[in-house]
Amino acid sequence: MATRKKVGIGIIGTGMIANYAHMPGYSKLERECSIVAAADINPEALGKAAEKFNIPKTYSNYKDLLKDPDVEAVSICVPNYFHMEPTIAALKAGKHVICEKPLSRNGDESRKMVKAAADSGKILQVALQYRFSGYSQYLKRFIDAGKLGNVYYARAQALRRRGIPGWGVFYDKEKQGGGPLVDIGVHILDLTLFLMGYPKPVSASGRAFQKFGKRSDVIGLMGQWNYKDFTVEDFAVGHIRFNNGAVVVLESSFCANIKNDIMVSEIMGERAGIRVNTLDEPHVEIYGEEDGALFDMMPAFLPKHSPYDVEIATFVDSIRHGKKSVVPGEQGLILNGIFDALYKSSESGKEEPVNLKV
Repeated sequence: MATRKKVGIGIIGTGMIANYAHMPGYSKLERECSIVAAADINPEALGKAAEKFNIPKTYSNYKDLLKDPDVEAVSICVPNYFHMEPTIAALKAGKHVICEKPLSRNGDESRKMVKAAADSGKILQVALQYRFSGYSQYLKRFIDAGKLGNVYYARAQALRRRGIPGWGVFYDKEKQGGGPLVDIGVHILDLTLFLMGYPKPVSASGRAFQKFGKRSDVIGLMGQWNYKDFTVEDFAVGHIRFNNGAVVVLESSFCANIKNDIMVSEIMGERAGIRVNTLDEPHVEIYGEEDGALFDMMPAFLPKHSPYDVEIATFVDSIRHGKKSVVPGEQGLILNGIFDALYKSSESGKEEPVNLKV
């Protein structure tokens, strides 16, 4: 397919993630795209975004934005409980979509979104930026070259010591879908599965705890939340089995009595293992054995760039060149399916199947 003209972008939701990641990313691609419209129910936020990023058209209702013929693709930058409706509407209107993570609150919503994308023939990309970092891209090449050998186990940790967000709906299960699992666990699990080649999950068992969020005496390093309205877990752990025999153990917390925040993936293969630390350097460590000796290896240089910028550039490039998304909605469904099984397992006390049917 021939390269397309500049892509007209619409922004649905002009809050923090739109201002920090999506709109700056598009603005750096002057030859490839332009932000032609934005929609938000908050007129103040909408006006500030339009002024800052020189957006010519604004709408108080996203449905009016989707009627705009100049909009060919949209960023969905609204809370989790509002991901499904505008995504499906955009796809039915013939627009390509990049939707913030997680794809939705649960597997049922994600299934509807994936089906809408398949029916429309348009791109549905999930905004999961960790895999676009320089160190993640290096490790993907390293693993795909067979240097780990058969990968059979991984440990993924997204742990905050005191990190319940004191704003938004992060602690409202009805609106968010869950707590740290769906907010930060989604990032480290996606990175881990991306590096492993995204094997198909079969079942999961786990436990979700609520030990801090309902208390009034807990320090809030990310602002104080309304403990009376706290309805999500503040710690969760899960054991996930995959169809290739591999196993992943996932841990995620908003609050835990640990020394430091942790955002780490450790992946073990028959030939070597890796540890990727997304918060601190060294970001990458490799462990192996050669010629009768054990060795630890750290790259002396890794490319540094904004993973958000690469994420947006990849979305636009897929549209302009008729490519499939590298972060398709199906992978968002896998993540939601795993979280559903873990939450169900926490209630049932049993290992639960991961439902990926669309």
